[in-house]
Amino acid sequence: MIKIFTPSFADEADTNAQNLSVKEIVVRLDPRRAAVTMLYEGVVDPRIASRPNTRLLRWHKHGNTARTLVRILRDVPDVYFFPREGLLDRYFLTARRYFGFKTAMVTYVVSGGLYSGPYAPARERNIREADAVFANNGYLAQLLREKLGVDAATLHSGIDRRNFFPSSSERTSGAPLVVLYAGSFRPYKRVPLVVRHAARWPEVRFRIAGTGEEEQVCKDLAAQTGFGNVEFLGHLSLAQLGDEMRRANIFFFPSVVEGHPQVLGQAAASGLPLVAMRIYCPDYVVDGSTGFLADTDGELGEKLDLLIRQPEIRLAMAQAAIAHAQKFDWDVIAGKWQEAFEQVAARRREH
Repeated sequence: MIKIFTPSFADEADTNAQNLSVKEIVVRLDPRRAAVTMLYEGVVDPRIASRPNTRLLRWHKHGNTARTLVRILRDVPDVYFFPREGLLDRYFLTARRYFGFKTAMVTYVVSGGLYSGPYAPARERNIREADAVFANNGYLAQLLREKLGVDAATLHSGIDRRNFFPSSSERTSGAPLVVLYAGSFRPYKRVPLVVRHAARWPEVRFRIAGTGEEEQVCKDLAAQTGFGNVEFLGHLSLAQLGDEMRRANIFFFPSVVEGHPQVLGQAAASGLPLVAMRIYCPDYVVDGSTGFLADTDGELGEKLDLLIRQPEIRLAMAQAAIAHAQKFDWDVIAGKWQEAFEQVAARRREH
């Protein structure tokens, strides 16, 4: 049995994409072959709470780095999975070098923003010092090879089919068309663009799920149009988001800075044709088949207009999206992680 530590959170209500991926991997790892230690703040996902050979470390308001570091140094793991950019990761890596621990570090790259911002040096450190590097889509793996000379393999994030699946009934004929956006309100997500397109289509309902710094800006912009066709849903649980996706007709995602956003896979699995930007090359979207990838804002609007006007294209792309999403099955992906952890731990022990 190998021992895995991850500085990821097991909370049931945690919808952070990185923590979601780790939770789905952990619940599928064979407990006879992998003991896992991870963090928690509140109510733990019951699937993890009931998993054998799982240790949960509580995250408090203060003193977490020292407390957690002592715990993992007392029982040094075979694998340190998914390092972040905090002090805990830095101090453990320092201890690994100083004491010569046989712990294999496995880095998972899920964001294209590797080379800018205050955390860029820590991100590069996590890649450089890793025994194995994985990217969550093919484009990020290519970037790592080109920019850092790192041979990264691709392991996609899967789709939680407890919450994201197609509607069992046809969408009501004659009902207002629904365009859905889900994500944060950070500037690079460009949620104001969703509101501006809503002003072009007053007969279409635009529903926006999420919270963030530009939320009030978007609400003010929607109020200025006076059409009343934009609804702000706030933060949604995964179950609520799945329900919203099954009520919608189109998923519209104008963000320009992403890794491989899980929300696109969730929308595809729910039977929504997708409109997104090509810049981060999401594998969840097959351009022209399951949706559209736009190179410019003008093209983004044109593709949205096409899906609004052409129900036959919407329906064909919805069916293609459902079929394509089958490729991102968590059971298959978690099995690949199990093999990767065991192989990298064995290699590390041999050196």
